[in-house]
Amino acid sequence: MKCGNCGEISEKWQYIRLMDNVALKGGRGSASMVQKCKLCARENSIEILSSTIKSYNAEDNEKFKTIVQFECRGLEPVDFQPQAGFVAEGVESGTVFSDINLQEKDWNDYDEKTQESVGIYEVTHQFVKC
Repeated sequence: MKCGNCGEISEKWQYIRLMDNVALKGGRGSASMVQKCKLCARENSIEILSSTIKSYNAEDNEKFKTIVQFECRGLEPVDFQPQAGFVAEGVESGTVFSDINLQEKDWNDYDEKTQESVGIYEVTHQFVKC
């Protein structure tokens, strides 16, 4: 994450997993993550807008698609490192593959129902400012 006030990139939050609602100082509500910048001392926050979370489906293959939006107050995401916990469903079989680990940006398995290999390959991302 990068501080929008002073530009400091925090190594501490480089691989943060955004959590559910942390209280903001002064009773100003809550956010998914709150961080105080060590250089400028400003309290910054980022909120996951849960109503914007979308699935990435087979028809979206090889296209960028907005899958989540954030409300950033003083923070700017600079990288995304997928972890474990993703879920996929076989298009033809309906087989559910749970707890998929995308840390290596690739995953593969075998779908017994269709007797075919399945996978997710070359995971990429981009952040778009609105």
